[in-house]
Amino acid sequence: MQPATKSSLSRPRIRLIEWMQRVDFGTIEGLVVRDGEPVLDPPPRAVRDVKFCAENGPRPESDLEDFVLKAQIRDLFAHLDSLGNGTIRCLEVKHGLPFRMQVEEVTA
Repeated sequence: MQPATKSSLSRPRIRLIEWMQRVDFGTIEGLVVRDGEPVLDPPPRAVRDVKFCAENGPRPESDLEDFVLKAQIRDLFAHLDSLGNGTIRCLEVKHGLPFRMQVEEVTA
């Protein structure tokens, strides 16, 4: 089995990866998920951490058309698939990669 690549993903998932790369360090808040796909229109809120005396720009990978997905991205998308429909209250991003998330759930 070949590792998943950026170009093998749906457009919403590609946009989410690119957004995480631009945020670099911070959070994406209120991300709606429908049928396992991130909904970016209207866009959720992004809060970017700014470190003093450090590089605060987007990840260098953001200029690449295609690359093999890191395990953290594959794991995020597996969670989106299992979530199906819902809202990610907070997706924490470190080094342009998903680090952890808080998922809103309705209990019966």
